[in-house]
Amino acid sequence: MQYRCQNNNNLPKLNPILNKYKNISGSLISILQETQNIYGYLPEFALDYIAENTGIKPAKIYGVATFYTQFRLKPVGKYLILLCQGTACHVNGSKTIEKALLEELSINEGETTNDNLFTLNSVACLGCCSLSPVMMINDKTYGKLTPEKTKQIIREIKKNEFDHKEV
Repeated sequence: MQYRCQNNNNLPKLNPILNKYKNISGSLISILQETQNIYGYLPEFALDYIAENTGIKPAKIYGVATFYTQFRLKPVGKYLILLCQGTACHVNGSKTIEKALLEELSINEGETTNDNLFTLNSVACLGCCSLSPVMMINDKTYGKLTPEKTKQIIREIKKNEFDHKEV
């Protein structure tokens, strides 16, 4: 089987991962996690290369990659927004927060802005119910959100990005 990779220069990054798990059965999730850590998502060429080098059928790899929400098959923006839609957040207005984000970013849920700065994903629960409604942007949690507070957070991030580009 020949992998369909057009991007051969990036494949050596995967070899240490594949060697690390070479003789460990049941390590597919770990391989995918480490691959995603390298690329920020799971590119098709990497999944094909993993299949070729592990002997795991491509259908199984794609099945695992699409089943678990931690895995992404498309690149994400510099700022990944995870908006909680759990019960506490829903009851406390997560839909109004989502509407504010959609308006401010001019994208739909699951999309990335044209400048590749923001990706918006809804999640079932962030485990911060006492802060509801809540969102995470990369590793930072924002709670007790209102639509205006949400828009202000996004504007501040945009402003910081713009200020850093001018330096």
